[in-house]
Amino acid sequence: MVKATRCITGIETLDSELNGGIPTGSTVLISGGSGVGKTTLSMQFLANGIKKGERGVFFTATETVPKLKRYQGVYDFFDEKLISSGDLSVIDLWSISDRLGLNPEQYNFDEINILFEVIRDITKELDAKRLIIDSITSLCYRIQTREAIRDFLFKLGASLTALNCTTFLTSEIPPKLFQYSQYEIEEFIADGIIFLGDIERKGDLIRTLQVIKMRGTPHGRSRFVLSMSSKNGIELAPMLKSEI
Repeated sequence: MVKATRCITGIETLDSELNGGIPTGSTVLISGGSGVGKTTLSMQFLANGIKKGERGVFFTATETVPKLKRYQGVYDFFDEKLISSGDLSVIDLWSISDRLGLNPEQYNFDEINILFEVIRDITKELDAKRLIIDSITSLCYRIQTREAIRDFLFKLGASLTALNCTTFLTSEIPPKLFQYSQYEIEEFIADGIIFLGDIERKGDLIRTLQVIKMRGTPHGRSRFVLSMSSKNGIELAPMLKSEI
């Protein structure tokens, strides 16, 4: 049996939970509500990949590039030199959409295909091995129909897998809902789901992380306490159930 290659996230506890890392070429949904750390986890995933010689591209559909760089600049893992060196590309998805003359309200079939081709071609040209779309929820809002969303995600995932590119799609969901995506399609197309949530404890909100699914590898489903520090970025620790 040929052993699947792994895309190591660089977050030790998460890699251990995934039995060595994410299978290379997977499309992973990073799901959660506001403020749980989806963007930070994604950017740290790219930065850790660059240390291993893997270029990354971050497509932002929720924040402007200057704002994203300012917010991520508080973490030691993020350095704008990564961008100037060409190892990290940060791209405003809506600026591309506007330059292409795509409808700002709702994409038709041809426009969806154009956007797919742009993302694929940029990834190929940059030889990126790690890719983020933040957020897929904002992007799917312009696609709108369930059938079109399904087709877009399937084509995107297949094309990026063919390029050996491991992809994170951040998914915005309202708090306290038992679902992993806004349109309830993304979670079935994705190869994996990493869920970031909140637990209330003594009046405080505790961030948590849990691997829900990951095709191609055995994995744990333990819930971990997630914290973020400027020095180390995302940090995970076992959750002591007796203290919840």
